[in-house]
Amino acid sequence: MHVAVLGTGAVGRTLAARLVELGHVVRLGTRDPSTTRSRDDWSELPGVELTTFAESTVGADLVVHAGNGVAALDLLAGAGDLAGKVLVDVSNPLDFSAGFPPTLTVKDTDSLGEQVQRAYPEAKVVKTLNTLTADLMAHPDRLPEPTTVFVSGDDPDAKRLVTGLLLDLGHADVLDLGGIETARGVEMWLPLWLRVMGAIGTADFNIKVVR
Repeated sequence: MHVAVLGTGAVGRTLAARLVELGHVVRLGTRDPSTTRSRDDWSELPGVELTTFAESTVGADLVVHAGNGVAALDLLAGAGDLAGKVLVDVSNPLDFSAGFPPTLTVKDTDSLGEQVQRAYPEAKVVKTLNTLTADLMAHPDRLPEPTTVFVSGDDPDAKRLVTGLLLDLGHADVLDLGGIETARGVEMWLPLWLRVMGAIGTADFNIKVVR
């Protein structure tokens, strides 16, 4: 597939590199490629083309929003025409304005996933992987046993496509929660995720639905 990954932070870079390993054609989208390349922490990813957000989505079969959740709608506004595209949102609506731990900018009666779907009604939004740290999104075999990841979305074909990609990444247990409104639940897992991380001293963990 041709995949556009939007966001050059740890999540975007980790997923882009892994998708190239799996044989996909990947463009990594950023606001200004020259500014991104000038960052002290920047290094080129083999096989990944760095482009603007809008350039990255041209001809893409799949678009992954891997940017800051709070800025998701602003970022996507620069991503070109998303109509008809499968749009995977792996971000969380985390508000750090009052320090750590963050709160959620939206919860209970809405979710970031739903906000993205409302903003882009002709896109096929699928929420997934937001319950994991970046390294485990791309390499779930870092854990000693299989765990569970979730998909939420209104389009069955889009969820099937994303589920297949998750299986290719190594996620053995993919649980379809239903429509995009079920993104509320996986986003609200984040406050507990942060406490678990603090208690065990690592982000290398996940939950497993035993059934």
